[in-house]
Amino acid sequence: MILLAIVITLLLEQVWPVAPRNPVMLALLRWARTVARNMDTGAGNHAWLAWAVAVGLPALGVGAVHALLNGLGGWPLTTLWTIAVLYCTLGFRQFSHHFVAIRDALELGDDERARQLLAQWLQVDASAVARSDVVRLALEVSVLAAHRHVFGVMLWFCLLQVLGLGPAGALLYRQAEALSRAWRRDAAAPERGVSTALARVAQGAWRWIDWLPARATALALAIVGSFEDAIDAWRRHAGQFANANDGVIMAAASGAVGVRLGSVSVRAPGPLAIDGPADALPGEVPSVAHFARVVGLVWRMVALWLLLLALLTVAHVLG
Repeated sequence: MILLAIVITLLLEQVWPVAPRNPVMLALLRWARTVARNMDTGAGNHAWLAWAVAVGLPALGVGAVHALLNGLGGWPLTTLWTIAVLYCTLGFRQFSHHFVAIRDALELGDDERARQLLAQWLQVDASAVARSDVVRLALEVSVLAAHRHVFGVMLWFCLLQVLGLGPAGALLYRQAEALSRAWRRDAAAPERGVSTALARVAQGAWRWIDWLPARATALALAIVGSFEDAIDAWRRHAGQFANANDGVIMAAASGAVGVRLGSVSVRAPGPLAIDGPADALPGEVPSVAHFARVVGLVWRMVALWLLLLALLTVAHVLG
């Protein structure tokens, strides 16, 4: 059922893409802000409790619905429920339109348009960013977005599905990632009423939740790309990034594709925040040609995941 649900979800979102700020995710953010407003006292223990309520309760609710449907109708109902949850939490089309628009602008030589599109995506001022850095940032953000919208979601979905919680892991992962950004942004705006303690807890919890998925994505990048270069870059340069999990992915991607990532830091209040190293990683200077390489790399990772799930499914059936 895991493989079937993922394949159907990926096909559905290619035909009918869902926005990253879809009604479900917006409702979850409103829920989290309500929790923060009522439970955030600025104390560390209260911050952890607020985070657990904001992230854990929706995930447990998804798991409870899965168990109820399993008791009522078995796998057909639980499969439909799983696909519905995955459709709101997993998919390339939640971010790929930004990537495609920037690539097209660069291919047409419209660097100013590419900067504007990058600024809209990251919600930063990119007017002074050089063309090569526009390419670099677009590649970096796209790789991280693919990890956070697809591969990390898939891993947590599979982990909790095996434990009988259905698609709870997919929602837990996306909600934890969203709150790590939302509460950091709200803590910087006093009128939002979010304490720095709550923002630190959300970011700390997110680092723990993303620890295993980040390394699984990095390993997949190495397998489908240049293995030796990816592993070498991971070992030598991952620690140069402020965010250790992002550093592992960026270093592995740089080695797998052979492109020089890093050297540009963007603190983005919007989709992602990239804290790059002071010096770029080894590899070729980023160019428009690398967009196609990254796209190919990502789709080979999807194929690798599906192949692995197919083999596990066959092993389970035969066992």
